Amino acid sequence: MLDRPHRKQSSAKRAVNLSLSTDLVEEAKAQGLNLSQFVEDKLSEAVRAERTKRWKEENRAAIEAQNEFNRKNGFWAEDVRPW
Repeated sequence: MLDRPHRKQSSAKRAVNLSLSTDLVEEAKAQGLNLSQFVEDKLSEAVRAERTKRWKEENRAAIEAQNEFNRKNGFWAEDVRPW
């Protein structure tokens, strides 16, 4: 999979309501965590992971076919690869 930025940089924000444990929020604030940025970062990671998982599922047949082809025929540049 291509290495892509984890999300588009955007200044547009949307207010949302979350219900979180009061004790946890207080401890996070006491430790200086920016809750909005933390949630946004973790949500971005989860979205990226789910997108990757779905891509692999959607492309499983093609990946398996290519792997089988490589097992049977080898790699086109096998004689020049350094490993």
